[in-house]
Amino acid sequence: MHYIIAEKGTTAKRIAMILSGGTVTKRKLGHLDAYEFDGRVVVGLSGHVFQLDFPQTYNNWRKVDPYRLIDARIVTIAIKHSIIQALERVAKDAELVTIATDYDREGELIGVEALRTVKELNSRVRFDRMRYSALTEPVIKESFATRSAVDFDLADSADARGIIDLIWGAALTRFISLVANRLGEDFFSVGRVQSPTLALVVDKEREIKGFVPRTYWEVHARVKTAAGEVFEVTHATAKFWDKAEAEAVKSRIESTKQGLVSSVTTRTRTEWPPTPFDTTSFIRAASALGFTPGRTMHIAESLYLQGFISYHRTDNTTYPETLDLKALVQVFSDHAEFGAYARQLLKKTRLKPTAGKKRTTDHPPIHPVSLASHERLKKPEWKLYELVVRRFLATLSDAATWLDTEVKLEFAGEPLGAVGRDLKHEGFLAIYPYQRKEAIIIPQVMEGEPVYLEDIALLEKETKPPKRISQAGLIKKMEELGLGTKSTRHEIIGKLYERCYLEENPAKPTEKAVALVDALEKFAELIAKPEMTKTLEQEMEEIKGGKRTKQAVVNDSRDMLRAVFQELTTNRTEIAHSLKAASKGGPVLGTCPDCGAELFIATSPRGKRFVGCKNYPNCTFSLPLPRSGRVTVTKETCEHHPFLHRLKIVKRGMKRPWDFGCPYCNYLAWEKSTRESAEGS
Repeated sequence: MHYIIAEKGTTAKRIAMILSGGTVTKRKLGHLDAYEFDGRVVVGLSGHVFQLDFPQTYNNWRKVDPYRLIDARIVTIAIKHSIIQALERVAKDAELVTIATDYDREGELIGVEALRTVKELNSRVRFDRMRYSALTEPVIKESFATRSAVDFDLADSADARGIIDLIWGAALTRFISLVANRLGEDFFSVGRVQSPTLALVVDKEREIKGFVPRTYWEVHARVKTAAGEVFEVTHATAKFWDKAEAEAVKSRIESTKQGLVSSVTTRTRTEWPPTPFDTTSFIRAASALGFTPGRTMHIAESLYLQGFISYHRTDNTTYPETLDLKALVQVFSDHAEFGAYARQLLKKTRLKPTAGKKRTTDHPPIHPVSLASHERLKKPEWKLYELVVRRFLATLSDAATWLDTEVKLEFAGEPLGAVGRDLKHEGFLAIYPYQRKEAIIIPQVMEGEPVYLEDIALLEKETKPPKRISQAGLIKKMEELGLGTKSTRHEIIGKLYERCYLEENPAKPTEKAVALVDALEKFAELIAKPEMTKTLEQEMEEIKGGKRTKQAVVNDSRDMLRAVFQELTTNRTEIAHSLKAASKGGPVLGTCPDCGAELFIATSPRGKRFVGCKNYPNCTFSLPLPRSGRVTVTKETCEHHPFLHRLKIVKRGMKRPWDFGCPYCNYLAWEKSTRESAEGS
């Protein structure tokens, strides 16, 4: 029997329907749905079947020195027994196994994990690999017809990442949490990627808080041409730092009602079409539409699995020569929204796409692969699908052409001016409105022509602090610094929010985050800087290319971590003292009814959580909280205790958050129940 193993059940069904021409027999392979046709069976996994961990003897945080984790044995633990049982059934009669998981690091490792399970029971089984970038009929059929070898080096690079992240994350998290005496739900999470990423946000926040605004003045005026047309001008000195100087300039201009046009300059400016989407540029474009990186990737995966867009995890910004661009444009030629533009493109003798600087061979840039409609997709799906389609068509389009005009005036020797722009040729902007700018039209005037002052104003302004980093901007910065990968960056940012290090978007660090980064940058700088993580990322790329072995890179990472621990151990006392600031760094729940200070989520030395007052020990007001689950502070306040926000508790395995409500109301209800029980007994 020939088995085809896909990464997900939905993918398995789609591949089976394509390869069978729609005539499959659905059957069960243990608890899994499988699709049989022509002596072949397609079955889908559910992501990783195994996970890496330490032996149980290392589980007690207080009894095991975190340093021991650096060289501890790594074990592989089965986490999806029903899938393993299904793979064991595959092994019984499999003659050939085709791995058809997503073609990237994690996908290759997931496929190799499944293959190893089969080979443990059937060592003679033959195996090969389907590689595809879209779940469409032509792509899947070609991928099946041109199957290749399994890439064990690629799988090893993913396995190395898992081992390294486990060792670093566990050892560092335990050390810092134990030093800070913060265990339980409110432990300090530290990692080789997430900590330097968090440091970027904290450093930016320091810039913002340390910013000292400066006052400046601008001179704005409205002038009229001899033909009666009015337009706005500003002084050539963009910012006056001295008010007296600005007022003197204003007075000189006001003293004369007539000025002259000193020069008129026009030039044609070309605005080039955008390059194809890689994952980072796609996330940034989606961010401008209001989508967070995590939601963007979730929706993109749905569009990919439905066969509407190509694979959404890619570093490529250059279309491969094998991609039939004309045929793909033809797909949209009858579409109500894109059809007219697509037909215009098809009139071209040759479609010449734009290209970015990055060219890889694993997956093409993100592009549409089939036609979708408003009716078939949910509203968020359509918005991102439309973005992908419009971007693709824009990359095949002509440049836009603008006519820029600069007019310089002179009033009483003072230079004023205006700049206009007029769109002369829409080019790609006709299909890609996301970066379209409004035209600024100013009257046509001639050099030497008189102009007349209508009114003039002195505007007082202040310099603005740097802006916080948006989630999409943070992903771009992570890419530049070599932190994480296209597949993991949005997940890292998600974890920073989940662990109460970040809030809002653009990202704002919590007090807990600031305290942690302060401690790391002062006493364990290696963890907070990107250089070490970037080095490991490069070494993992060398595993992928067959230049380094998995074991060699893992050993390098252990050596690096030993150096980090030497720094940590030397500064243990200082780190503990520094992290005391984080004890009051939890999310703010409201205002203390006793003293008016902020209430926050505090943690006792034994790891129990409670609502505490930041004025402790002068104020001892407190309220109990549930022992487990991630606490989320809502914007709603309690109608009975308006000084407190309502809470939600998120627990693993729960489909929906638990609406915990007001902690004071919960405490009073518990107190009443306890009293009634005591009276009843």
